[in-house]
Amino acid sequence: MGMALDKFGPRRVFSILMVVMAIPTWFFAFGNSTMQFFVARLFMSIVGAGFVVGIHMTSLWFKPKDIGFAEGFYAGWGNFGSAAAAITIPTIALQFFGGDNGWRWAIALSGLLRAIYGVAYWFLITDGPTADTHKKARKAGALEVSTWKDLLLYCLFIIPLYGVLGVLVYRTKNMGFLSDTGSYIAYGVIALAVLFQIYKALSVNIPMLKAGIPEDDKYPFTSVAALNVTYFANFGAELAVVSMLPMFFASTWDLNPTTAGLVASTFAFVNLWARPLGGYISDRVGNRRLVMLIYMFGIGIGFGLMGLLDSSWPIFIAVVFTITYNTPGKLDQKIVANKIE
Repeated sequence: MGMALDKFGPRRVFSILMVVMAIPTWFFAFGNSTMQFFVARLFMSIVGAGFVVGIHMTSLWFKPKDIGFAEGFYAGWGNFGSAAAAITIPTIALQFFGGDNGWRWAIALSGLLRAIYGVAYWFLITDGPTADTHKKARKAGALEVSTWKDLLLYCLFIIPLYGVLGVLVYRTKNMGFLSDTGSYIAYGVIALAVLFQIYKALSVNIPMLKAGIPEDDKYPFTSVAALNVTYFANFGAELAVVSMLPMFFASTWDLNPTTAGLVASTFAFVNLWARPLGGYISDRVGNRRLVMLIYMFGIGIGFGLMGLLDSSWPIFIAVVFTITYNTPGKLDQKIVANKIE
């Protein structure tokens, strides 16, 4: 997605993404087998790459001194969308469509709205304030680094970036969706993807390093690596929590789907102020390393509190613990994302 943004610009990429991702949404809505649901959901997850488009586009529209707050505001409303979906989709399914297939039509409707919005985005939005705001990258397909040592570190980071897909293949095989032969083919494809990306990194950077990197373009890749790991820790943790939170509230406190979605949405509601605040702090605070360490510590406390929850706890306390975890996580994410950008 990042490569496509560099080449085609955010308007085109986001519009196409929205329209194309409506297709697996409809396949999921009207699927009739576990395999169909699984494959459709797998492709639907690609829509999460839309977050990258928005971050890139925001950086084109706003000045560096305000970029943290702008990206925080954008991302806060983005996560609010997940809260809105957790509330509205069960409500629409039960109240407007009803019956055993109400959930199908509610999900299909979300796909239709996504496609319509993608078309509107193509015609109503520009990449930046002026026609020439978006500039194509000098080389596509790999990040540009400053030293030979950074190039080695960059290549090492590529391995887990793609290699983690092996975990998905392993889980898929254990669940019966892949045969032994299919899993071996998938592992082979992942290995080829790793080798190809390393090749791209070398082919892009070796000529540049031999020619010499201008001082203004130099940066330490170790900073990018550290920020990536931090973002992996806090945003990855959030995705893990979001994926199971409605079911956790429903099964632990015996809530109906609509109520469980409403309660779980408090996790995303916090984003409306936590993410802009995190971006504002990123714009104003000098020692970001200390701030990130403090917030990562806060995430650890939030997880510890959430791990204590069971049906004996009042649900109000569970919501408070959820918010306690999410607030520092969102502040930390926007500080990290702002500096990576």
